[in-house]
Amino acid sequence: MIPVKYTGDALWERIENAVDKVRDRLRRVTRALNAANIPYAVIGGNAVQHWVAQVDESVVRNTRDVDIILNEADLPAAIDALKREGFEYRRAASASMFLDGPDAKARDAVHVVFAGKKVRDEYPEPVPELDEYELIDEARTLPLERLVKMKLTSFRRKDQVHLLDMISIGIIDASWLDRFSPVLRDRLQQLLDDPDG
Repeated sequence: MIPVKYTGDALWERIENAVDKVRDRLRRVTRALNAANIPYAVIGGNAVQHWVAQVDESVVRNTRDVDIILNEADLPAAIDALKREGFEYRRAASASMFLDGPDAKARDAVHVVFAGKKVRDEYPEPVPELDEYELIDEARTLPLERLVKMKLTSFRRKDQVHLLDMISIGIIDASWLDRFSPVLRDRLQQLLDDPDG
């Protein structure tokens, strides 16, 4: 059993700090990449937040890290740009990331995937290219269809939850099925058939 260390205002402050740290990290990353004119797109939970908040803020979920797409050829320029914001590049276990300072943990990092490459060999689709993006509050994110495609491709539990959130507020529905390959179509159909999990 985990011993209770924090209660009352101290506990709420830790919760607020966790959310604020991710938001600050996202803003610093996007500011640095925008200033350096480096193509990128915010993906993962932060991108889902940006899209879901357009329709229903009560469905917005917090996320613990920042995920972005880069072109692999732009990695050296991104390393330089993000170093000026205090981020340190690391490659570990075939994952590329920017740690938020020398003592940061990998779970607090900015995680990078590369456009046009598969994140895992078994994934049915590669990461989308960066030829299109949507600008939402100074942050570049993928167009919604490409973000949904990424979520259907990885299809981990958190991806399924994000997709179910989008289904619950009508951002995606059965009319989207024909936009995807058979494997991804089957995954979306599975969620549409059982939206309560």
